[in-house]
Amino acid sequence: MIKLTFNIIIALIALSGYGQDITGQWNGILKVQGIQLRLVINITETDSGYESTLDSPDQGAKNIPVTLTSFEDSMLHFEVSALKLSYSGSLNNDGIIQGTFKQMGQTLPLNFSKEAVEKEKLIRPQHPTKPYPYYSEEVTFINPIDSISLSGTLTLPTKTEKYPVVVLITGSGPQNRDEEILGHKPFLVIADHLTKKGIGVLRFDDRGTAKSTGDFKSATTKDFATDVLSAITFLKTRHDIDYKNIGLIGHSAGGLIAPMIASESEDIAFIVLLAGPGISGYDILLQQTALIARANGADESKLQKEIALLQGELDIIVKGNNLDEIKLELRHFLQKELKNQPELVPEGINIDQYISGSIDKLVTPWFQYFLKYDPATSLVKVRCPVLAINGEKDLQVPSKVNLNAIKKHLKQGGNHDFKTKELANLNHLFQECVTGSPNEYAQIEQTFSPKALLEISDWIATKVK
Repeated sequence: MIKLTFNIIIALIALSGYGQDITGQWNGILKVQGIQLRLVINITETDSGYESTLDSPDQGAKNIPVTLTSFEDSMLHFEVSALKLSYSGSLNNDGIIQGTFKQMGQTLPLNFSKEAVEKEKLIRPQHPTKPYPYYSEEVTFINPIDSISLSGTLTLPTKTEKYPVVVLITGSGPQNRDEEILGHKPFLVIADHLTKKGIGVLRFDDRGTAKSTGDFKSATTKDFATDVLSAITFLKTRHDIDYKNIGLIGHSAGGLIAPMIASESEDIAFIVLLAGPGISGYDILLQQTALIARANGADESKLQKEIALLQGELDIIVKGNNLDEIKLELRHFLQKELKNQPELVPEGINIDQYISGSIDKLVTPWFQYFLKYDPATSLVKVRCPVLAINGEKDLQVPSKVNLNAIKKHLKQGGNHDFKTKELANLNHLFQECVTGSPNEYAQIEQTFSPKALLEISDWIATKVK
């Protein structure tokens, strides 16, 4: 899954108004696409005015300084150049600073108060709570290739028999064992459902994430595949596992890893692809950019320019080999293109800032590998049973084109034991939805559609008898 990550850290300097003492601690919550970030501003008075720092408890950040601050006629304005953000707000008679936060083209409401604030409690009715009606064990295993320790949770119906087991494989971006996103824990829900159906589940934190060691940023899809192979090796050492019935379930980019392993290992009895790619990452990214933008009401003429710019960026990344050289060429390309099309730079951000942000986001080992990799490479060699399902309204890995490609590649390789299915009204997270836009993910209470859960468990049951 194209993982959604926000590194938003705010800093304020002192403010005054209405005769109030503004020194001390001010609290706020920034809400962006379903994520809630607590912000704590600590203000002190000096001979020249006020100074302040910010703590962002949810990001583990403390004492962030302010670059530029002004407070006049009850209006506060500040900028943090290193973070490419600005804020303007008004201190009212109730002691509340009501204002607007801006960063990288996004404009969001943000208020501060001296009163303690709490995050809104998200309603996630599908999340199971302890004690679970099955066996659950915290486990650790080693990837000897990269000398890293991977931590996870193994759930089994009971501890007294041998059970078939699936390994869950996360999508893109650093994910914990629950594949947690926007308050949802889809892998927790899947594990709970399957374990209650008599199927054991191993899910684990990505390398360099949560309790697992290793470096996430330098890894590619191929490296993550070795982590999954290490999980399989670990399972085969246990006496409570039916090692002849070990399967893989990969979501989104995890749907690239499952066929990679199944095409090379005889230990895999079956695989399930949840919104797994059937076409290259290059093609997926261009399609998802257009689909999501249109779902969010983008201007079509501007969108076409943005897609052309993105395609130019991706061409440079795909054709290059050395990342430093790619960065340099990409910078020259963007400087030229954005000079002639300044309207493509988000409001409030200068061209150099935008270019640097784009390069940092795009030029990584994982991203380059993802763009170049053709899923057909492994799918044509998969001989075990395959279930591939997608949500009809998936805008990140579009359903029809990817399912058709998966079907084509499997047939081409001579695999006839597979099933592909599009599930109506489901998005990339397999939630029942309206438009499929990622903007809906956090607002939807459902974490994973019950009909999708049954589709998975019913199919697996036919393969492990």
